[in-house]
Amino acid sequence: MKLLTFLLAAFLPIIPYPQEVELTKGSFNPKGAPFTCDSSIGEKEYAQLALLADNLSNCCGKRSSIAPTIRLKATVDAGQARGFVFLKDGGIPAEGYVIEVSRKAVTVRFPDYKGLLNSIQTLKQIMPVCIYTGAPTDGIRWEIPCCTIKDAPRFGWRGMHLDCSRHFFPVEEVKKYLDVMAMYKLNKFHWHLTDDQGWRLEIEKYPRLTETGGFRDGTCIAKDMDSNDGIRYGGFYTKEQIREVIAYAANLGIEVVPEIDLPGHMRAALAAYPEFGCTGGPYTVWTSWGVAQEVLCPGKEGTMQFLEDVLSEVADLFPCEYIHVGGDECPKDEWKKCPDCQARIAELGLKDTKKATKEQYLQNYVTARMQQVLGSKGKKLIGWEEIMEGELAPGATVMSWKDGKLGAEAVRKGFDVVMTPYEHCYFDFAQSDSKDEPLGGWGTLPLKKVYEFNPTRGFTDEEAGHILGAQANLWTEYIPTSEHLEYMLLPRLQALSEAQWCSNGAKDWQRFRASLEIHLGILDLLGYNYRKPDR
Repeated sequence: MKLLTFLLAAFLPIIPYPQEVELTKGSFNPKGAPFTCDSSIGEKEYAQLALLADNLSNCCGKRSSIAPTIRLKATVDAGQARGFVFLKDGGIPAEGYVIEVSRKAVTVRFPDYKGLLNSIQTLKQIMPVCIYTGAPTDGIRWEIPCCTIKDAPRFGWRGMHLDCSRHFFPVEEVKKYLDVMAMYKLNKFHWHLTDDQGWRLEIEKYPRLTETGGFRDGTCIAKDMDSNDGIRYGGFYTKEQIREVIAYAANLGIEVVPEIDLPGHMRAALAAYPEFGCTGGPYTVWTSWGVAQEVLCPGKEGTMQFLEDVLSEVADLFPCEYIHVGGDECPKDEWKKCPDCQARIAELGLKDTKKATKEQYLQNYVTARMQQVLGSKGKKLIGWEEIMEGELAPGATVMSWKDGKLGAEAVRKGFDVVMTPYEHCYFDFAQSDSKDEPLGGWGTLPLKKVYEFNPTRGFTDEEAGHILGAQANLWTEYIPTSEHLEYMLLPRLQALSEAQWCSNGAKDWQRFRASLEIHLGILDLLGYNYRKPDR
């Protein structure tokens, strides 16, 4: 509590930090304070306020009632307001909010459901940390510092990725992952569901994708790609479980973006349906890491129909705006030798150019057909930056993960881009060079380097308008357990949130590190594993 008092004297320990904060004298006592809201509050919004009121009541031992929705004026006289007052305000940017705390009232204005959720997360961060548990706590001084906070996100895409193909994580761990994303105002969950090492999503038209493709006969040991532990491994999500996760995420203000990686990274699918490959197999679900040479055969119309069927089911299952089609790391050696692929190339009149090979243009053909299928379902296509190789159809969105060159090219050509460069955003990388770190990927990514990430660095103001936002990726080749997963995620997620939310002027490494000490205590209360930051 001494540290909290010190922090409040200088700044509020909020992560990600708001765009504008003005601290004034005095504080508001929330114990037993009534909650009121205007008549435009919807059922979902009301439920969130009721939950906050219940948590506050349980923690401080004095009931905070929430009144039935009553009509209040769009503006509230600060001298008349009492308790917590929540108002819809269409003049505030999407997902933003304004909080005004006086000695008598906390007035919150927000434009939409996500704005309300974000305001609640901020309120909780300036209350005693026990608010996160909803459990009775004695000896706590309940006060909220008087202040005015005006806030809205810098970017609309604030994502976090999870690879459940290399290692499978149960629904409850996925929900826990979503919970901590919501705490720090992330709004896109990129769910990597298929790869060479496992197919994790039920597809009714192709049941062998999960029956066969969902399980592998062992896993390589550490980074010895030629080894195999001999332990059968796998799992998949039923459509019912997927819907459960989607609904859970939506309640937290998070959109689930599924990834079906194609036409490479498909060895698990080929193990189930070998007829869709260039050679016809036999194939096995891969027990090693890396990039498998076996890929789908776009020369066969049956393969293209398979992809269209799968993406149609995925589009019908997920209510999101975007569907991710991967498109990365697709070897072309098989296509060069495959009669069907070469016949398709000839049929399409594809030629080698200075820019790309005819096989790269063949992948463009696959991407364009999938874009048409998704468009017919009201969805947008997004893929890794390799979809830029050759020609990309207008309307697609690019996720830039390498050195930024293809991302910059996409921006210059007018495509929207999500920035996720590995040097700042690959959370499978170790967090230091220490030998004490658990096994990680092929690099090092310390906390401060995540914090220093600026998604629009190097772009003009006009070009930056095409940067939708940023996300980090958590690949799981070397991350087999939930405990290890959380260790790699936290506290780098908190640093990422400031890169996604804050304007550059609102970021301050020393302020962030001081605030983080409070937030590590919150993670302790909620039962998360995390890496203790270096001093």
